[in-house]
Amino acid sequence: MTLAPPTPQHATDGPVGRPSPFFLRHLETLHRAAGPGPILDVACGRGRHLVAAARAGIAGIGLDRSPEALAELGARIREEGLPALPVRCDLEAEGTPPVAEGRFRGVLVFRYLFRPLCPWLPRLLAPGGVLIYETFTEEQAALPHGPRNPEFLLRRGELRALFAGLEVLEYREGCYEDDRPWHLASLAARKPA
Repeated sequence: MTLAPPTPQHATDGPVGRPSPFFLRHLETLHRAAGPGPILDVACGRGRHLVAAARAGIAGIGLDRSPEALAELGARIREEGLPALPVRCDLEAEGTPPVAEGRFRGVLVFRYLFRPLCPWLPRLLAPGGVLIYETFTEEQAALPHGPRNPEFLLRRGELRALFAGLEVLEYREGCYEDDRPWHLASLAARKPA
C-alpha cells in the first residue's frame, strides 16, 4: 500500500491512495452501526475513505476546504455513480460547520487534527454510531517526513482521552510501516445507544 506524505498545513491524504488498513478493518463496524444514516468524512481530501465506504454501499458526505480536491472527488463520484456528496467547508473557521447533529452512523477523521472540533464530533453521531479516527502522534516529528507542528500531532494517549465519553472498540498507538514509517494513533469508538 502506498500513501502520499501529508501536507504540513493540515496533514490531509495527498494524492488519492488506498484506504487506511485501520479503516478497512472497521468497515463492517460501519455497516452495523446505528440506522441507515450516512457517514461523514471530516477533512476528506480527495476522498480515499469516503469513496471506499461508498463502494461498499455506505452513503456519505465529505467535508474539506480544498476546491481542487473536492472537484476531483466529485468527478470520481459522478463517474462511478457513488452515493456520496463532497461539500466545501473550512473546518477551522469560526463556529462549527453547518452539519446536523445526531444524524450520522459514522464519522471518519484521517490524518487531520484540529482540537477545537473534537467535542463536536461525538455530537454528530446517532446513538450507536461509530467514530473512526486516525492521525499522527508527536513521535512523527522525529521522522524526516510528515507533519512536525505540535498542533497537528497527538500526545501519548490523547486521542483516547479526547473521546472519553465513547465506548472504545479498538485503540492503538505506534509506528506502522507502509511505504515508510508513520507514527499514528487510531481509535474506533461507539456512541452509547
